[in-house]
Amino acid sequence: MNRRAYAYLTVTMLFWGANAVAGKIAVGHISPLALTTLRWAAALLVILAFMMPQVRRDWTEIRRHWLLLFLYGAAGFTGFNALLYSALNYTSAINSVIVQAGIPMLIFVFNFLLFRVQASLAQVAGFTITFVGVLLTASHGDFSALRNLELNFGDALMLVAAVVYALYTISLRWKPAIHWQSFIAAPAFGALISALPLLAWEIARGDVIYPDATGWLVVLYAGLFPSLISQIFYVRGVELIGANRAGLFINAIPVFGTLLSVLMIGETLHMFHVIALVLVLGGIAVAEWGRPKTAR
Repeated sequence: MNRRAYAYLTVTMLFWGANAVAGKIAVGHISPLALTTLRWAAALLVILAFMMPQVRRDWTEIRRHWLLLFLYGAAGFTGFNALLYSALNYTSAINSVIVQAGIPMLIFVFNFLLFRVQASLAQVAGFTITFVGVLLTASHGDFSALRNLELNFGDALMLVAAVVYALYTISLRWKPAIHWQSFIAAPAFGALISALPLLAWEIARGDVIYPDATGWLVVLYAGLFPSLISQIFYVRGVELIGANRAGLFINAIPVFGTLLSVLMIGETLHMFHVIALVLVLGGIAVAEWGRPKTAR
């Protein structure tokens, strides 16, 4: 079971790391809220083509839990990605993916405060190591700068996005017992519906950028891989090993995102990025090694 969960979650983080890079590539080719809306429209086209028979079989349960499923889509799917794509207009792809490494710490804190879910000392140590890596990135390698730190607007948006996704993750404990296809289809519909007012606001402000060829390529990538495949694998990983442990794998997003940012869009890799990556990898290793043996 653990190996399957590890595989699901590793592939998920690879696609999500690439999603941050794709969002950076999209700047100037499609506006953030247009991208958020069109990616879910693309995802729904795939759902309509392949998943509708299962959706019809689960329709009674979908209707019973429609509000929860809508909120999953509005917050975990649209809210997080709208914040991510907007943040990438102001900050680097490397910074955006490493800030996401704070999500596991938030999951741990929220799980403890809301549900009294305990963690072992090794897990706390792993979370702390990860958090140091995040601070190292935020300070650009100089911890003394934290005293006078003024958050970049994009970094602030990413912090809000991290809180949103942490809350989404722990709320999966209430996920209704329906087939995975139906669970992805219903929130995806909610994601598209909740994205439409945001797109209308962007159009009204005159900030919309309609996609060119590059923009459409980003839409197609985001609609298939981060939107559908990654969400399926992430939910399955949380089911298998629980939110605290699954959330730790979000630390792998900086690894994939940083490497892809350097390889694909020519961002500069600094030594503090390397040290931060070592810290987040070390954090996930320590926390997984010292997980409570009897708890999910």
